[in-house]
Amino acid sequence: MITKESRKDIREKKHYRLRNRFSGTAERPRLSVYRSNSHIYAQIIDDAAGKTLVAAGTVEKDVRTALKNTDDIEAAAYIGDLVAKRAVEKGITKVVFDRGGYIYQGKVAALAEAARKAGLEF
Repeated sequence: MITKESRKDIREKKHYRLRNRFSGTAERPRLSVYRSNSHIYAQIIDDAAGKTLVAAGTVEKDVRTALKNTDDIEAAAYIGDLVAKRAVEKGITKVVFDRGGYIYQGKVAALAEAARKAGLEF
């Protein structure tokens, strides 16, 4: 019997292929996106040092209180804006966007566009 590969496994394979093409450095760290069914997360990572420089997610208490839902496009845009503002405060303006194997539409695109409007370049 032929079985289909799970969507999670397919996404992880796509993410590994993407990660082979770029890496975050101190001058241009990586903006990594992860979304679950109920939350969305964004991190800015320096892969050379192995450090997370800035992070934001809808699981944070003050973010949850500011949002009506934590799993929609508005929440993704809020997180994109928040992570970009935190990055600009730390002096980070240029990043490499890592969509995490997700298709660039919906929540991922909303997060990216909000981060661009808030001052990040990618």
